[in-house]
Amino acid sequence: MLSTDKLVAVILAGGQARRMGGVDKPLTEINGQPLLQYVIDRAKPQVEHLVLNANGDTDRYAHYGLPIQADIVPDFAGPLAGVVSAMAWARAFHPEATHVITMAADTPFYPADYIARMVSALDEEHTLACASYKGRTQPVFGLWPIDLHNDMHHALTEEGIHKVDLFSARFGVADVAFDDMPYNPFFNVNRLEDVKQGEQLLAEHVAYEAATVV
Repeated sequence: MLSTDKLVAVILAGGQARRMGGVDKPLTEINGQPLLQYVIDRAKPQVEHLVLNANGDTDRYAHYGLPIQADIVPDFAGPLAGVVSAMAWARAFHPEATHVITMAADTPFYPADYIARMVSALDEEHTLACASYKGRTQPVFGLWPIDLHNDMHHALTEEGIHKVDLFSARFGVADVAFDDMPYNPFFNVNRLEDVKQGEQLLAEHVAYEAATVV
């Protein structure tokens, strides 16, 4: 099984937040805490190496103490640009790593065992994995072999492929279902009105995790 020292986790925060008027979505708060802080707090117990994919002025994220990797593909090319950029970062700073695993900066309540369950899904038939909930694929939550870097970069820059599922369909993808969760753990904040829903979901999230602590 893939060990966490061979894994680099990347928080994808490189988007333009068009549906929120271009505001800095990862710093949008739920119950007084930025979305990004929730995401970081959930990631740190699960993985050893964590990097933030973000564009623009990185000073706004400096106090989080994470290495920051901007997109190596121009023009805000979507989540795949963040993935391939994380692969490039891993090659440079953690050459022993074999995979990157991704999570979105606007998804504060993803599972505490997300990484373990994704890693366990890899086998000879499935070279990468993607999370799902109730039959809905979560393309931003994926586990990727770093060996796909050149293929992904070519798909983005030469073929114009930006959708995650169009690229991943070329390979064996394990569907990792999180249907056992009593609420959608991949709830994300796309619009300002989602913040209120997130505050309501926070109570369910806290209660669920308190009940499942052994």
